[in-house]
Amino acid sequence: MHEAPPVDDALVRFAVDIAREAGELTLGYFRKTGLDVEDKSDGTPVTVADRAAERLLRERIAAAFPDDAVVGEEGPDTAGQSGCTWILDPIDGTQSFIHGVPLYGNLVAFEDEHGPAVGVVNIPGLDECVWAGRGRGCFVNDEPSRVSDHVGIPGACIVTSGVDYWPSAATLQSFVAPGSVIRTWGDAYGYVLVATGRADAMVDPIVNRWDVAPFLTILPEAGGVFSDFTGVVTADGGTALAANAALHAEILGILAD
Repeated sequence: MHEAPPVDDALVRFAVDIAREAGELTLGYFRKTGLDVEDKSDGTPVTVADRAAERLLRERIAAAFPDDAVVGEEGPDTAGQSGCTWILDPIDGTQSFIHGVPLYGNLVAFEDEHGPAVGVVNIPGLDECVWAGRGRGCFVNDEPSRVSDHVGIPGACIVTSGVDYWPSAATLQSFVAPGSVIRTWGDAYGYVLVATGRADAMVDPIVNRWDVAPFLTILPEAGGVFSDFTGVVTADGGTALAANAALHAEILGILAD
């Protein structure tokens, strides 16, 4: 089995640029009075900023790569002919955005015929951008980024989007009892903390593809592991776990129990 080749660095830079551009657009709506908020059919909120940012991302991609497919949270899938796909979440953490909390992100992922190739998470409210290209490493604001080397549940800083999402109180207690630190710096920002070594693991019991697609590239390039709760490396499993290899394996064992 041949190892997938490194992705073109120009493609990585393009993805970073459009994610940052989308971030600037969303900041124009952030903490503004009278923000238009609607409930989608699944009960989750969407704002005019979500839709405007995704529209911008789609326009940039269509202009530069018209034959690529696009999958986005706020718009219909666009079929492509190139075998390449862009996965977009214009505002991941819409609740944070609505409440004026600067932990929301603009997510851009790219997959080619070899699989995950580019992942970008821009946190415009904090002026932080984490990105990775297959075979190119992981970076935060141009500085190399790595996961932590923490081993074992005791003392581990574990982040999640909210304890109300967890499958059971017993599962949560399996982490709390040994002495881990649970914090809800969730959504994309939780994975950013793991990829930059500031948190040790992200446990996410409910996700969609666009919520986590960038981390299929970001976590491996940062020296970590990303999977669903069964250990399968996928963004389509409905659950997600990110950590360094040793801690990832230990947490998988807890989740399996």
